[in-house]
Amino acid sequence: MAYVISDACISCGTCKDACPVGAISEGDSQYQIDAAACIDCGTCAGECPTEAIKPE
Repeated sequence: MAYVISDACISCGTCKDACPVGAISEGDSQYQIDAAACIDCGTCAGECPTEAIKPE
């Protein structure tokens, strides 16, 4: 089960820097997680200042 980023994302980039496998990239309006690359570790969710990242 991969994590997903909600509309609460403020595009700060904290999650991208925290991801150990590089599964997060900047999208058009917010960051997004590549479900195929996500290892479900939750590191990004723990670092997100707006709690925009949740398990899918």
